[in-house]
Amino acid sequence: MDTPRQPLHFAQDWPSLGLPAHVIEVLSAAPSLAVAETREELLDWALGRASGSTDWSPGNREDKGEFEAAFEVPGMGRVVEAVVTKARNGLAVNFPDPRMRRRDPDAMVIGDKLPTDKPTYTERFGESFDKTRQKTLDWLKTQDLVVVPFYAGPADLGYGALLICPRQAAFFAGALADLQGMIPGSQVPAGFKLSGGVIFIAPPFRHTHYDGKQVVVHSRCETHQEIYAYNLYPGPSAKKGVYSLLLDIGEREGWTTNHCAAVGVVTPYDNQLVIMHEGASGGGKSEMTEHIHRMEDGRLLIGKNVVTGEERTLVLPEACHLHPMADDMACAHPHYNEGQTKLAIRDAEAGWFVRVDHIKRYGTDPHLERLCLHPDRPLIFLNHYIVPGGQCLIWEHIEDAPGKPCTNPRVIIPRDMVEGIHTGPVQINIRSFGVRCPPTHKDSRQYGIVGMLHILSPALAWLWRLVAPRGHANPSIQDSKGMQSEGVGSYWAFATGRRVDQANLLLRQIVENTDTRHVLIPNQYIGAWKVGFMAEWVAREYLARRGSARFSREQLVESPCALLGYVPKQIKVEGSLIPPVFLHVGSQLEGGAEVYEDGARQWQEFFKRELTPFMTPDLDPLGRKIIQACLDDATQEDYWKLIPHQIFKG
Repeated sequence: MDTPRQPLHFAQDWPSLGLPAHVIEVLSAAPSLAVAETREELLDWALGRASGSTDWSPGNREDKGEFEAAFEVPGMGRVVEAVVTKARNGLAVNFPDPRMRRRDPDAMVIGDKLPTDKPTYTERFGESFDKTRQKTLDWLKTQDLVVVPFYAGPADLGYGALLICPRQAAFFAGALADLQGMIPGSQVPAGFKLSGGVIFIAPPFRHTHYDGKQVVVHSRCETHQEIYAYNLYPGPSAKKGVYSLLLDIGEREGWTTNHCAAVGVVTPYDNQLVIMHEGASGGGKSEMTEHIHRMEDGRLLIGKNVVTGEERTLVLPEACHLHPMADDMACAHPHYNEGQTKLAIRDAEAGWFVRVDHIKRYGTDPHLERLCLHPDRPLIFLNHYIVPGGQCLIWEHIEDAPGKPCTNPRVIIPRDMVEGIHTGPVQINIRSFGVRCPPTHKDSRQYGIVGMLHILSPALAWLWRLVAPRGHANPSIQDSKGMQSEGVGSYWAFATGRRVDQANLLLRQIVENTDTRHVLIPNQYIGAWKVGFMAEWVAREYLARRGSARFSREQLVESPCALLGYVPKQIKVEGSLIPPVFLHVGSQLEGGAEVYEDGARQWQEFFKRELTPFMTPDLDPLGRKIIQACLDDATQEDYWKLIPHQIFKG
């Protein structure tokens, strides 16, 4: 019988882990190396303090500590990258440069020579990354460092990874530890392998090399990926950078990590349905796990007409109970799906990066507000106004300019703090896809023609994941004008390889899991009606009460736009009918058939433009047939036949 191997103490035993030579050089040369045992240690270091020196009790009003994450930059002197403020309920992190308050969609650049469809370092900067990479490593050798061992994705998959970060920016280490989990320094498994990757943090280089912009360089090799992040906003590195590690692993091994939220929805009658909601940033993933927002009298405001000012409401005495399962990314590893015909996933994160731009006043989301105001441990807030020593309020957003609130305030919530959280793999009943739609009527002839709920064939569901519309007024990134694509899977911004490989993986995922059904749900606007995320919440209530997304032939009508699948003739929730204008957008008096046809044309042009680049020799033959069908203006029946699947009940 083998003797169990004792865990390692990273600070002492890291030379035995078989790390790459350049990582060993950095760790060996650094003046000091700190590896935390607890997250509170990281928060202490984030304030420039010694371990255990901060009273984190919520009643501590006297601690008004502030710390500047600042670095000496040649030619510029001391540059403050972030200000970390002690709040009664955690840390508030603010970035003096408004460009650092949200993810730049052009931040990623590929620093290796492996196959990729992304901009390479040589293409963008006119030289190889080798010289700057070495300068980065040399600079890190001069810094007091914080190292965080963690697993990329669920710990049971075992993809070991490291963060190497200047202690001056220890708040970043705290953010990563909350988002991805941390392995205490004395509990690193003896078999820990760097199969996930390494993240290096070097903020001064954004000034000396990149004109003050966000740049995150991804360098792949056969065994792992390395990420060189030159800014301190966690989005493109601690968050989406780790997503990139997982996509890279999955591309090598033949699986993917979906850009999604997942929730178990339990009706008042104790029936449960599991919904997985995908889409671009701002597409309603986090909102799928949120409780319904109610008016003061308890009714639901379904929508407000932007032309007439009319409001439509719904009385819902008791909403479904929610068991959140994932917030933004979930591993669909074959390990979770053996022998199943429904897609199985597991949350890829240890904490959730929750955007709270929609919370503008007290009482908007009592569950989230209560959790953030009175947490059982200090939280990390980003882009919030804070009085030193005061309470960080999630409706007090910092301003990008006078009178212009930041559109990307965030709070990191460890997943074990989420009420009703489900841990472990789960099978998916319904995959929904969310799209942000603009106001659409006679004076605004746009593409907001998507009704509250559309039923999609598997082939159409795959096409929506290829085109992945970023949609209207995306709050999470710096540039979101017009109808754009977030890229294949809605995670293309985080992938390092070729889009066709990801397209093939997603197609295989859909073909192998035909017992998982597919729907399409809009947010923000349905035609002339401002709905926010209410359409998503009402659709969730409806689908849970039905128990599936299978309908009889008499219950559905074909959408006039073939890309939108089928539409329920009517939706009834707890005895109340949803007004038909929210289902059949062409019937709205403010728009009508002509405006609807304009929107359908825009969708058709968008799909054809975005799908054409996938028609390469390496595309799966079935995928080629599906895309060609779209380019040839296929009918609903054409799409259903391409991936055989029972359309209706019976």
